[in-house]
Amino acid sequence: MRDKLPAMMAATFLAASLNVTAFAQEFTVTPEDVPGDVPDYSPYVDRNIPTRVFWGDTHHHTSNSPDAGLIGNILGPEDSYRFARGEEVTSSSGLRAKLIRPLDFLVVSDHAEYLGLPALLRSSDPVLLDDPIGKRWHDLFRAGKGYDLFLEILGSAMERKEALKSEAIKQSVWERNAEVSDRYNEPGRFTAFIGFEWSSVPQGNNLHRVVIFRDGADRTNQVLPFSLFDSEDPEDLWRYLANYEQETRGKVLAIPHNGNLSNGFMFAETTLSGTPIDRAYGEARMRWEPIVEVTQIKGDGETHPFLSTEDEFAHFETWDKANLAGTAAKEQGMLQYEYARSALKIGLKLEDRTGANPYKFGMIGSTDTHTSLSTTREENYFGKFVKTEPAPERYKHEVIRSPVGPELTTFSFEESASGLAAVWARENSRAAIFDAMKRKEVYASTGSRILVRVFAGWDFQADEVQRPDFADQGYARGVPMGGDLTNGPEGKSPSLMIRALRDADGANLDRIQVVKGWLDNDGTTHEKIYDVALSDGRKVGADGKAPPVGSTVDVANATYTNSIGDPLLTAHWVDPDFDPDERSFYYVRVIEIPKPRWTAYDAKRFGTTMPDDVKMTVQDRAYTSPIWYTPAS
Repeated sequence: MRDKLPAMMAATFLAASLNVTAFAQEFTVTPEDVPGDVPDYSPYVDRNIPTRVFWGDTHHHTSNSPDAGLIGNILGPEDSYRFARGEEVTSSSGLRAKLIRPLDFLVVSDHAEYLGLPALLRSSDPVLLDDPIGKRWHDLFRAGKGYDLFLEILGSAMERKEALKSEAIKQSVWERNAEVSDRYNEPGRFTAFIGFEWSSVPQGNNLHRVVIFRDGADRTNQVLPFSLFDSEDPEDLWRYLANYEQETRGKVLAIPHNGNLSNGFMFAETTLSGTPIDRAYGEARMRWEPIVEVTQIKGDGETHPFLSTEDEFAHFETWDKANLAGTAAKEQGMLQYEYARSALKIGLKLEDRTGANPYKFGMIGSTDTHTSLSTTREENYFGKFVKTEPAPERYKHEVIRSPVGPELTTFSFEESASGLAAVWARENSRAAIFDAMKRKEVYASTGSRILVRVFAGWDFQADEVQRPDFADQGYARGVPMGGDLTNGPEGKSPSLMIRALRDADGANLDRIQVVKGWLDNDGTTHEKIYDVALSDGRKVGADGKAPPVGSTVDVANATYTNSIGDPLLTAHWVDPDFDPDERSFYYVRVIEIPKPRWTAYDAKRFGTTMPDDVKMTVQDRAYTSPIWYTPAS
């Protein structure tokens, strides 16, 4: 019997194979067998909506920036990209560093002014040494006087005097940066953008912009970065951007940042030359600057308690002592021209007056790190400069040393572990992320990866925010963040559908708020905040305020728990105060429960006793780009 088993098994296998073949032949379907009028079965065949949030940093400095490489940073662009992609990197101060999760994209935006100088000094570049000024700077740097050299260069920049002029040096560094960016750019996995920072500081006031190219080195190498030595006027920067697009057929945009350090210059009602803003200016600004960085290391720029007196969350990581250089004190009259919410309101007024809104911008966050490390989580914060990387007394270091006096000096403990840019797109690529920035389908986070989505329309119903096809309905019958509403049906008010989900490795959510701004028929602007979703079953009181969520923070041990708050909050909200004749905007603010601030983690790890005025807790948050309503003309 044993001898017959192989033959029997073979026969059985052959029979089974014949049966399977017959079955397959009988049920094989070819395109000819399908009637031509049968619709596609898959609902996702022609679905082209953005489906994912991609997280990144659009404002990032390496050792190629003089204010980084001359004062301790030895990490170049390659280190920045490796770190952003999730690899472990050793910081300039010798500490091992790694992100909890990789970023999806990064813009290395080193300063256009003296771009790459520190690396050239370290390598004793022969072209640099051929220039007498380059030789002197090289000798100073080699003698360990990098900080003195930095102050000298900063002084020349403030006076717009370019001491070292060499097109060959600029071109070589620019092309090298572009080559590194192209090499680390990996569509579908990680996006590396080519960019730079234009560092205008008229009278010491911040007018900086980060410039981001959609293109690769084949196009960007046809130009050189535009610096403050070329001009300190944003309108000249826009002309540079327009010339780039015309000459290369590429695409580019600019992102303003730190209006809070501009002493009233960033969102003024006049141009830099002092003329009133007109329609041409408004259209040009929105053509080239569709989004604004509203939160980063140097403070938060959403709003200020002086401007938003009824906003209990307005005083958040506030820097309001002076301008960027620390040379002029802040005056209250400047504040309305420095913060995003007030700028959005001014934009409504200017649009009503001129026909164009120069401040119709979306909102993102980024870091402005000068350590080559994009770290935004409180327990993993590596500071702005090498001197403020983790160490027992880093909180004491000066970040902005004012020549006026200590009252205008800013210290490390005031740094905010912020922020991140969140982009709704279909894929992780230069084109998809850049295009999302242009259409303003982006939002800002102060450090946590909170997921938030909002749509506005005229007929959304309360139960629709719970539908699995929530986003499909939002796009089909409304507009996403960054969009526009007009021509509403008579008797209808804008309705918003909102979803917010906590960071998977972070804190629960406290609340969702809708921030509304509008221009009344008398030409006066207003704002109001609506609590539209509260965690833990809380309700808004008769006074219009919600009870606090509470706190689980143990400052001494730098811990907290998610025993309060909710991981997911949703809201359907209809504007109860809508007037179809008034221009308005709406954006969503999502706030986490309290957690330890980076200063609390430092105190625990290093056994440091922080001064009483140092904040030890934080409620991170997200700000969506607005949705605007414009009355029918």
